[in-house]
Amino acid sequence: MKPYELVIFDWDGTLMDSISKIVTCMQQMAQSLSITAPSELAIRDVIGLSMEEALKTLYPTLPSVDFEPMINSYKDHYLTLNTTPSPLFDGSEELLSQLSASHYRLAVATGKGRNGLNRVLAETGLGHHFESSRCADESKSKPNPDMIHELLDELKVNPNRALMVGDSLHDLNMANNAGIDAVGVSYGAHSESKLLLAKPKAIIHRPIELLNILA
Repeated sequence: MKPYELVIFDWDGTLMDSISKIVTCMQQMAQSLSITAPSELAIRDVIGLSMEEALKTLYPTLPSVDFEPMINSYKDHYLTLNTTPSPLFDGSEELLSQLSASHYRLAVATGKGRNGLNRVLAETGLGHHFESSRCADESKSKPNPDMIHELLDELKVNPNRALMVGDSLHDLNMANNAGIDAVGVSYGAHSESKLLLAKPKAIIHRPIELLNILA
């Protein structure tokens, strides 16, 4: 029997190489609104959170009423103004195809909003691999376990049969909070040493290496 029935993926920094774009868009948003731009490290630390939670962390003294224009500006940069490429990581598509062919059930739990996830699933042509997904604007932000709990309930999967794969400490802590195993990826937002703080089952350095964990 396969060790897991369901594999839940984060998106940004796990399947798609979008960290550089997120960082530059966040900094350009700040510059366009004449507020202090966060450092790259500070932005990397909040990738995976919902946009509102990320802004609360980056700008703890700002009232939340100021977040709406910031979010709108960020979206303008991400969707239109910023041309930083965000391709799939080498091996992401092959990994998903092989998992699907091996009859693993796949899902996404992401800090993206629903519109953003739907857009990239359509653009990449990968949407057909996933049975379900949860986004930051329809569930509580990572590391709260609600995204995983909702997916497990919907897909009727026991926690001991599910695996979370993500590039941030928020992903791995969400898995820990939900009582499921996790695998960290070292090529995304957070370093391997930081990911190890959450005691994941393993760390992989390329997407395709996940197949060795699931063998």
